[in-house]
Amino acid sequence: MDIFLIILSVLFMVVGLLGCILPALPGPPLSYVGFLLLHFTDKVQFSTTQIWVLLALVVIAQVIDYFIPVLGSKYSGGTKWGSWGAFIGSVVGLFFLPWGLLLGPFLGAVVGELLGDTDMKSALKSGTGALLGFILGTVLKVALCMYFIVLLIQALI
Repeated sequence: MDIFLIILSVLFMVVGLLGCILPALPGPPLSYVGFLLLHFTDKVQFSTTQIWVLLALVVIAQVIDYFIPVLGSKYSGGTKWGSWGAFIGSVVGLFFLPWGLLLGPFLGAVVGELLGDTDMKSALKSGTGALLGFILGTVLKVALCMYFIVLLIQALI
């Protein structure tokens, strides 16, 4: 039974890592399921604290992933128009894979700023902030999923 759970754990963690890039798959939650499957083997036991802390990190990563492009737009000088545009662009970008992932937050923030009567230079700055926010969110999710994979490798060694 342990071998079956370990194989499932590996599959969930690999698919979770892919899910950091592909928006249709929730990366960190899938990797967390792999982590839990590993916990139920006789090979390794994680502490209750570790299980809850990692769950909290997964929840935080998922929430941040949706709002970090908005924050990137805001902190790069964007207005509420750009923030809303980045959020809407992120959602609409999901329908235009793979380029919609990168261009959605950027174009959404730019269009939002332009609708709010902002000049093109400020709109592009807001869009760049949204894009950088998206990239930062992706890097954070990949780092979390890689940590789960490190735990898996340590357990199997």
